[in-house]
Amino acid sequence: MANIGIILAILFCVYSAFKLFKESRRSRLRDLPFSPEWEEYIINNIPMYSVIPEKYKKELHGHIQVFLNEKSFEGCGGLELTDEIKVTIAAQACVLLLNRKTSYYNDLSSIIIYPSAYFGNMDGDFVHIENGNEVRLGESWGRGLIVLSWDDTLRGAKNAFDAENVVIHEFAHQLDQEDGSADGCPILENRSCYKSWGKVLSKEYEKLQKKRSKNRKAVINFYGATEPAEFFSCATEAFFEKSRQMQKKHPELYDELKFYYRLDPASWDEIERPRKKKKKR
Repeated sequence: MANIGIILAILFCVYSAFKLFKESRRSRLRDLPFSPEWEEYIINNIPMYSVIPEKYKKELHGHIQVFLNEKSFEGCGGLELTDEIKVTIAAQACVLLLNRKTSYYNDLSSIIIYPSAYFGNMDGDFVHIENGNEVRLGESWGRGLIVLSWDDTLRGAKNAFDAENVVIHEFAHQLDQEDGSADGCPILENRSCYKSWGKVLSKEYEKLQKKRSKNRKAVINFYGATEPAEFFSCATEAFFEKSRQMQKKHPELYDELKFYYRLDPASWDEIERPRKKKKKR
């Protein structure tokens, strides 16, 4: 019995030392100067960045440094990885981590990127365009893996008004899966939060299902009506890309997401919409 106690004490000490070392390394990474070239990629590819309050931008830069250091990126289907690809993905993923305690998607180890929409089968094997049976833009797996289409990643990032952002969607799934299950409920601050979360999100999920059945307009993508896990991810997309509409049409849902993400994007400046080119007569 005494030996077991000693072993447990040693394991606890090793774990604590590793945790301290990990946080110390992350702190050093967050303090590194942020590359002007990387920021240029973000400015060009992610309009949302222009309205993120200045007080969060330095924090975002630090999170990106940690994310790129800890996650493995792999190009597939002939895609040649570049810093632009990695930074564009990392920046969007890290927006979900701002202003709150984070473990940097601790269960996630690898991000696989295809040049465009890819095909996969139900067993989770991925094949590009020629040989699959289900077209996909992205997916999140509980086994430490995210798969993304670069074309759709870039398209979703540049259109900041449609609540269709594949990176935000798949990384919201990662947050949902941190407690071991994909059920539309991530780890909340304390036990008392779960009752309100369950009540509000269940009600809003049913509303979206009714709207889909009647083919009525909705702030949240109808894909969110397929299951609670998809509802949380689609609601997160709308929270960041249609924040004022969500706050107006779904105030309770907006408040739940605002409390969880510790951000209030409806209060940020409006993103300038690109002007449509006039057709020459």
